[in-house]
Amino acid sequence: MPKSPTLSEPDLSRLIEMAWEDRTPFDAIEKSFGLGEPQVIAIMRKELKRSSFELWRKRVTGRATKHSALRSEDVTRAYCPTQYKTK
Repeated sequence: MPKSPTLSEPDLSRLIEMAWEDRTPFDAIEKSFGLGEPQVIAIMRKELKRSSFELWRKRVTGRATKHSALRSEDVTRAYCPTQYKTK
């Protein structure tokens, strides 16, 4: 596995946030940070408490919304339409 680039604190925080979100696919993280799923997993393992990491891994493993290849072709967005409410 290639060495991951050094991330600033804000970038690391955003990467963890994106990885934690159920509807943000790993492809979006790779596009934003240049890190593939194995690298994201390694960062999450390092940065989260063990119990939090294990809960996260259990939740995202095989989840269609985290893996673009498993998503329905009808899904063209990474968030719920009501996530960003407008007046």
